[in-house]
Amino acid sequence: MLKIKRWQLASLLTLALMAMFHAAALADEASEAAGENKETMWDLILNGGLIMIPLGLASLLALALGLERFIMLNKARILPATFVDGLAASLEEDPSGAKALEFCEDSDCAMSHVFAAGAARANLGYEAVEKAIEDVGSREADKLKRSLRPLSVIATVCPLLGLLGTVYGMINAFGETARSGGTAKTAQLAEGIYEALVTTATGLTIAIPALLLYLFLQGRADKVLDAVDEAGSDFVFSCSKNETPPAPGREKTAKKARA
Repeated sequence: MLKIKRWQLASLLTLALMAMFHAAALADEASEAAGENKETMWDLILNGGLIMIPLGLASLLALALGLERFIMLNKARILPATFVDGLAASLEEDPSGAKALEFCEDSDCAMSHVFAAGAARANLGYEAVEKAIEDVGSREADKLKRSLRPLSVIATVCPLLGLLGTVYGMINAFGETARSGGTAKTAQLAEGIYEALVTTATGLTIAIPALLLYLFLQGRADKVLDAVDEAGSDFVFSCSKNETPPAPGREKTAKKARA
């Protein structure tokens, strides 16, 4: 199966979304050319000024990242059932962990190196296995959650960009009024304020869905990590069952020493 890297998938989704927006803009221009004088979405975007450019890029980036993370944050991709079953069978066949380690190294599962760290220490006891899985698993969990951070940044920055555009627009509108000596009509001032408020509305329109998407994907990531944690606990339990129990003579000696 063809593998697609994250940045390649995000780029393809961004290009597709740009094509959709371009088609919508062409449709609006066509309707305007047909004699319809109503204000289109494209006109509203143009009225927002230069701040609409980073806001538009942020919206495309949020959609592309959200779709890419929605596709990739899937238990079947990160921890497929075939990998879990094969790992259990390898450990059962060879309790020393050698076959399980080889199975993890040959697997293309995203979490295979988490279990490979545990399998490499199977002969050191289940406590060493548990510690290795916890250490590597915690790093992978942090990496998985960091991949969602751009959505959080977009949801935080877009309202601020929108507010900045509104401030610039208000400065421009009242500046025109001051330069005209107070003779500017109310309609002209209202038009300037109207154009200034477009950026705030756009920023909020982008930030609210981006925040909701971030929270949804965070919950999806938590479910995947719960599945990894459960599989890790089962692996440690299997290693503990395969440990050789202490000899009876040694056990009695240990009890006497404690007494």
